[in-house]
Amino acid sequence: MSNQSQTTTPSRPARAMVPRVDVLEDQTGITLLADLPGVSKEQLELKVDGDTLLIEGTVGALTQEGLEPTYAEVRLPLYRRAFTLSRELDTSRIEANLKNGVLNLRIPKQQHAQPRRIQVQVN
Repeated sequence: MSNQSQTTTPSRPARAMVPRVDVLEDQTGITLLADLPGVSKEQLELKVDGDTLLIEGTVGALTQEGLEPTYAEVRLPLYRRAFTLSRELDTSRIEANLKNGVLNLRIPKQQHAQPRRIQVQVN
């Protein structure tokens, strides 16, 4: 899995924050953990197009209605990150969970790419 350059879509602003991501691999697949503070489930979009995984999340309102920030460090309302996925991964079985601002994606390996034990018979 490799990180791709950011792309611009007509409906989205050109600039976006790049979320911090940890990628963990075991024998049966990979787990991707992405920090997306301020993004709700309804504002999160995950897409797989061919071998590309795209994560986009819109940050919800950080201030209460009727108030305007006098100082704000988060100016970009969008997170965006794209990855190129290995063909060993089974993108049809991705599981996603968003909790406390952390996206947890589990992408299993294709059955043929997973290690398997071979039975030895004695004659």
